[in-house]
Amino acid sequence: MPYLTRPRPEPARTEVGDGFGVPGLAHPLLASAEWDHLARPGTPLHWVVLDVADGPGVQPDPSCLEAVGRLRNSGVRVLGHLDVAHGYRRLRDVLADAHRFADWYRVDGFLLDRCPADHFALPAVRRTVTALRAVREETHIVLGHGIHPHPGYAECADQLVTFSGPWSDYRWSQVAEWTAEHPPERFCHFVHGVPRPHLEEALRIARWQGAATIYFTDRVERDADSSPWACLPGYWDDLVSRVGTGVSE
Repeated sequence: MPYLTRPRPEPARTEVGDGFGVPGLAHPLLASAEWDHLARPGTPLHWVVLDVADGPGVQPDPSCLEAVGRLRNSGVRVLGHLDVAHGYRRLRDVLADAHRFADWYRVDGFLLDRCPADHFALPAVRRTVTALRAVREETHIVLGHGIHPHPGYAECADQLVTFSGPWSDYRWSQVAEWTAEHPPERFCHFVHGVPRPHLEEALRIARWQGAATIYFTDRVERDADSSPWACLPGYWDDLVSRVGTGVSE
């Protein structure tokens, strides 16, 4: 698959503007202050992912209901976290979780985590997305590949996560040529381990590569049981100010 090296011409701004996709904040009982921060007016949020217990859990969670309610009252889109296990999870199990998210938390869509990226899995992912769009109207679908997938995936989802990983990889990353055929609001980049002094560089990379939905954090992935997305970055307010000034330019 052809790739472009940096720099690439900065894409034109769109009416959507740059903003954040928060991919996996910890449970509100463990990160109550972080959830409160997300509900602040004026924060440029495209969406926030809700993951109760590796999915929707077994029953409605009062803390999650309260946190989601505050976000939705602030006009923030909330997505349910669905692990598709690289395509090995049964569709009926994925749909069961989706219905729980929709019935209990009234989510606005779904992030399909560990989504396959190759051409062979595309028909199955397309069927899954079609089924999810029937769960509720105007369902927003984000495919969490974490890498550049086969270009056919862009035709069946609202957004694709084309990078998810450490800053050490992101700062030298390349972008697939086919992404230039789509506007920046179609693509998301999640980067952990970004030092504060490199925030502007990270933002430039996202703009050069044409990704309007981003999430950068100084947190790092220490082991398989720890998530760098569980807490907001230590420089969250600084990051918000840098991205917020560029919204709707």
